Amino acid sequence: MNTRTRVLTGTALAVALGAGTFGAVSASAAQAETAPAAAAAATAKKDGGADEKNFTTTTHLTVDAATRAAQAALDAAQKENQKVTVAVVDRSGNTIVTLRGDGAGPQSYESAQRKAFTAVSWNAPTSVLAGRLAQTPNLKDIPGTLFLGGGTPVQAKGAPVAGIGVAGAPSGDLDEKYAKAGVDSLEK
Repeated sequence: MNTRTRVLTGTALAVALGAGTFGAVSASAAQAETAPAAAAAATAKKDGGADEKNFTTTTHLTVDAATRAAQAALDAAQKENQKVTVAVVDRSGNTIVTLRGDGAGPQSYESAQRKAFTAVSWNAPTSVLAGRLAQTPNLKDIPGTLFLGGGTPVQAKGAPVAGIGVAGAPSGDLDEKYAKAGVDSLEK
C-alpha cells in the first residue's frame, strides 16, 4: 500500500469513528429527552397503535368452567328426576355450552338460553326480574329475553360475566334452584 492510500484509509477510518461516536452521543441524548415519548410509542405499538386508556380488561368464563357448571346444574336436576336443558352464555349473551338432558322437552333448549341471556343482561336472577314485569310490562318485548324463573347470573367481583339458564322442570323455582347449583359449583 502506498503512502497516499494509507493516508486516505486512515482519514476515512478516523472520520467513521468520529461520526460513530458523535452519533452514539447524539442518540443517547435524544433517548434521554424522548424516553417518555418512546415508552408511549412502544405501548401504542404493542396495543396495535391505540392508546391503552381506550381499552378495558374483562373476565370471561372458560369453556371448561362453563361445561362444569352446566353439568352440575344438570346433575342437580337429574337427582330429583327432572328432565331439563341447561345453557351457559357469556357476558354478551353468546352461548358457551348447552346440555340437553335425556327426555327434556323441545322448548327447553331455547328457553334455557333465553333465561341465561336475561340473567346476565340484568345481573339478576330471572325470578326477581319476572317480578318487575308488573311495573314495566314492556320488558318482555326485548328480543332474546325470557322473564321466567330459571336463570341466574355468574359474577366476578360483583359484575356479571356469564349466565346460566335451566328450563324444563315443572316450575321456575326448580329451574332456578338447578341454575344456582351450577353457579355454586364454580365456587368450589
